[in-house]
Amino acid sequence: MRRFSKISCIVFAVMVLFSVTIAAQEDEVEDLAKQTQNPVAALISVPFQCNTNFGIGPHDRIQNVLNIQPVVPFGLTENWNLIARVIAPVIYQPDIFEESGGSNFLGDINATAFFAPAESGKIIWGAGPVMLFPTASKGEYSSKKWGLGPSAVVLTMKGPWVVGALVNNIWSVAGDEDRGDINQMLLQYFINFNLPDGWVITTAPIITANWEADSDNKWTVPFGVGVSKLLMVGKLPVNCAVHYYNNVKKSEYGADWTLRTQIQFLFPK
Repeated sequence: MRRFSKISCIVFAVMVLFSVTIAAQEDEVEDLAKQTQNPVAALISVPFQCNTNFGIGPHDRIQNVLNIQPVVPFGLTENWNLIARVIAPVIYQPDIFEESGGSNFLGDINATAFFAPAESGKIIWGAGPVMLFPTASKGEYSSKKWGLGPSAVVLTMKGPWVVGALVNNIWSVAGDEDRGDINQMLLQYFINFNLPDGWVITTAPIITANWEADSDNKWTVPFGVGVSKLLMVGKLPVNCAVHYYNNVKKSEYGADWTLRTQIQFLFPK
């Protein structure tokens, strides 16, 4: 009986230890999931975001934009971080006035440098310059302009909620004088509700305004919802997401709706 009691105690201790370990892993996954929702987190990540745009032009063509978006934080001082983010788009652009045909190319690269406090309170924020580089490998689809402007992000985390917004505006500052000037705004608000085990219900539409366009072609305003899940592939955290957005306001030849899928590789310290 005494031996049975010892075995029972050992089994119970192992079960408690296993439960604590699982709970700790779940807490780590949920905390890491929240970090992926913070654009100025001190976390190295490499997202591959694919935006498939449907219903373009008179023949309802499909455009595909794969954004490769590495994010690398740098500790400047004890109090300040620099968060560098690059967006390199790989684009399939259909011939919108034809029923078939299109081109694959690297688009113009966008880079942002956020200066952010290393320790944040209830309000998390970052601000810095955003830059546009005329890198497109297919000339007719390049702005052929160098661009510069301000960018800022602000968010808060309370319980399961992560709510915030990112905004920037780019003006052309140099480049081909035969091309039109650039004056474009991007606004992305995000509302995330975190569920257990790394699941997240989210909305993060990207609203854009081309201030140089006429009033009918100025705005693109999507509305929709998505879901994401943080997975552990061995010891590597990977965040996977899928979103649907309907463009309630768009330019004449803009997409009717977008399917956004993303896989994000995380490299926590």
